[in-house]
Amino acid sequence: MKLGGMSFFQLASQRMTWLGARQAVISENVANADTPDYKAKKVSGFDAMLENADAMQGLKVTDTRHITSSGETPNGVRVTADEDAWEGSIDGNTVALEQQTIDAAEVAGSYRLAAELYRRGHSLLTIAVTGVR
Repeated sequence: MKLGGMSFFQLASQRMTWLGARQAVISENVANADTPDYKAKKVSGFDAMLENADAMQGLKVTDTRHITSSGETPNGVRVTADEDAWEGSIDGNTVALEQQTIDAAEVAGSYRLAAELYRRGHSLLTIAVTGVR
């Protein structure tokens, strides 16, 4: 039995993928905090990722090394400029390290929750199949 085909496990897996993409964007923002004219980025919401996962726009990506066409990753996550960035510096950089730290902590907590739900779902499925705890 493939766990990925069950909707609960598929949704939890997609959520973890989205959180990973969000953490990568936060890391990129932090790495470029001192780069002149760098604009902070953010990812689309989880609901937008779910809508875009099957209906990708632009060029078909058949290999993970291909360049995507419209700011989307192959898993449907759209990366855009963060218009709600807290501040801008004199050199044009819009990354606020405080905002990125808060976002990173939120992602870490959400990832732990998704991983725990996935683990609990697996445990319940195991109990249902085997009858043994």
